[in-house]
Amino acid sequence: MSFESLSSEIRACTLCKDKLPMGPNPVFQAGPKSRILIAGQAPGIRVHKTSIPFNDPSGERLRRWMGIDEEIFYDAEKVAIVPMGFCYPGTGKSGDLPPLPECSQTWHERLLQYTSDIKLILPIGLYAQRYYLGSARKKTLTETVKSWEEYAPSVLPLPHPSPRNNIWLKKNPWFEEMVIPHLQQSIAEILNH
Repeated sequence: MSFESLSSEIRACTLCKDKLPMGPNPVFQAGPKSRILIAGQAPGIRVHKTSIPFNDPSGERLRRWMGIDEEIFYDAEKVAIVPMGFCYPGTGKSGDLPPLPECSQTWHERLLQYTSDIKLILPIGLYAQRYYLGSARKKTLTETVKSWEEYAPSVLPLPHPSPRNNIWLKKNPWFEEMVIPHLQQSIAEILNH
């Protein structure tokens, strides 16, 4: 199967249609030459409506953290954006519901077989860190992110860039002081080679 055929199959996926409040609309971005993989959670309602990954305040902050503009961010030859759940899962009491597991179980491994040029994986949030770090992750997201040097240079776990995490960012100033400069330097090196 070609990469294009697999992408078409994913975009036509209806595995979870009965569980999705707004129906299926798989949102992802990838290319065979992608160098950086952003493994997010699941699209929010704005992303669901526009079909553009990270087309929201979280995306604006993530691009600032990465030190890149929209042109680079949305270039599938440079950046793959493969959330743990490709479709909007709905809203719960404290924000969006968790990503449905069917996506990662069905599509991730197959999709990643076509992206052999990935030099850096950014698992954003608990669900992506659970999937990409497995037993190497720590007890809490904060501990995992704080231990970023253990996973470097190929993986750099991040908190979610959502405005909902402003309190976490204020409580953990080390993140923007130490992790962000390393992230930006790593991305610049990867994209310039």
